[in-house]
Amino acid sequence: MSFDPYYFVVTLFAVVISITIHEFAHAAAAVAAGDETPRLSGRISLNPLDHFDPVGFTMIVIMVFAGFGIGWGKPVPVNPYNFRRPRWDDIRVSAFGPLSNIALAVVSAMALRFAGPMLGDGLQFLLNTLVWVNIGLAVFNLIPLPPLDGSHIMAGLLPAEQARKYAQFAGQWGVAILLFLLLTGGLRFIIGPPIYALQRLLLG
Repeated sequence: MSFDPYYFVVTLFAVVISITIHEFAHAAAAVAAGDETPRLSGRISLNPLDHFDPVGFTMIVIMVFAGFGIGWGKPVPVNPYNFRRPRWDDIRVSAFGPLSNIALAVVSAMALRFAGPMLGDGLQFLLNTLVWVNIGLAVFNLIPLPPLDGSHIMAGLLPAEQARKYAQFAGQWGVAILLFLLLTGGLRFIIGPPIYALQRLLLG
């Protein structure tokens, strides 16, 4: 497979922008819930440098170049003890990251649907890339395994006793299960169907 520098740059740009919006959404939701930690940490920002993680960015570059893998931004520091409604607010703060990516995917898809013929090939490619990158990021982060957002959402939705048992199990085995799914290729069988379904829904 030959290296396409244009594809590489556009995809890298789309991933960085999408992760920046994802982390910004977490930070904004936490502040709205009563926790000023993200603001004091300078994370209420749409500047990608404020969400830069050296290892995570290196993995992003490898992922874009190789076509598989994972990458991440610097996690937003949050103190749930500052939340006004800890259980609900933890769900909301966790969900706002994936929801922000779904929103960006919808906006990009609508731009393609209604203005596509008037856009140049380069902008159409960028918008299309933003759609699939953001859908993939949202679905992946909703997997209920640490350290992904879905683990917080799952724990918040379960009754207290089940949430405690789930948190204990996920804390011990969650990362190992996630790595196993990633390394064996099993992850694509889990997130592939919802990703393709959302792509068809948005792009037709």
